[in-house]
Amino acid sequence: MAEVLKVALTGNVATGKSTVAKMLEEHGLKVLDADEVVHELLEREDVKRKLVDKLGSEVLGEGGKVDRKAVARKVFKNRELLKWLENLLHPLVYERYEDFCGRHGGICVLEAALIFEKGNQKRFDKTVVVYAPFEVAKERALKRGMAFEDFLRRWNNQMDIEEKKLLADFVVDNSDGLERTRREVEKLVRELKEELKRKANP
Repeated sequence: MAEVLKVALTGNVATGKSTVAKMLEEHGLKVLDADEVVHELLEREDVKRKLVDKLGSEVLGEGGKVDRKAVARKVFKNRELLKWLENLLHPLVYERYEDFCGRHGGICVLEAALIFEKGNQKRFDKTVVVYAPFEVAKERALKRGMAFEDFLRRWNNQMDIEEKKLLADFVVDNSDGLERTRREVEKLVRELKEELKRKANP
């Protein structure tokens, strides 16, 4: 089986994880988006049943589909419910990621928000933080149409970005225009390829 380098790509709300993920894909790296996996999981019958049992039928929208906004409204007001939801979904996301690594080999990236917060960095060979300071992230979020209260709630629910920066193996600074970000991603890809070589030939 091909050697695998497991890489976590993380950051905070509106720091630019998806932008960097797209750039990594342009360089031929395989990226799995945890949010997309969660969207798929929420439509799985067994998951849907557990959601309705715990949160009530009002989390279902038209045609019996899960209304993610209704779920978010419930769980973000209640820490216990949020923890319950994370305990339900996170193991399933990692199951999917393991399968993804097995199918692709090489450098396999999981783009996900709560890596350090949940102590999941130990599941990976390397961690990458996409960095932008609070003010830059806030401005981007508001430009995208996110309400300030929503942005603040999410930001405060995540570990301080400065702290994440110190914990990461690699940092991509995405606070100062796309050209700089592209250069940093190119350097990151070179370094990850070196790491994969080292892992394959210790």
